[in-house]
Amino acid sequence: MPYNIYFLVSIFLFSIGLFITITSKNFIKILIGIELILNASNVNLVAFDLFNNRMDGQMFALFVILIAVCETAVALAIIIKVYQHFKTMNPEMIHNFKN
Repeated sequence: MPYNIYFLVSIFLFSIGLFITITSKNFIKILIGIELILNASNVNLVAFDLFNNRMDGQMFALFVILIAVCETAVALAIIIKVYQHFKTMNPEMIHNFKN
């Protein structure tokens, strides 16, 4: 299988994730966009691993997945607290974090 297909899938995932992250008005959608961007980097790491026939890319991809899980857990906890305080999921409606 040619390597170009992996890179095209990665570019597609990154573009969709970036679009969702920039245009969303919901914290959960922003988090999904960030996860798509991280998955695009994982596809690239595994595709680069095919060039040198070593396990380096797969190990880095596993590390990125681990970081993504931790990031998602922390982000969801923050989102729940923000929703409990402000009663909204729209980032544009949150103006004051001091109270």
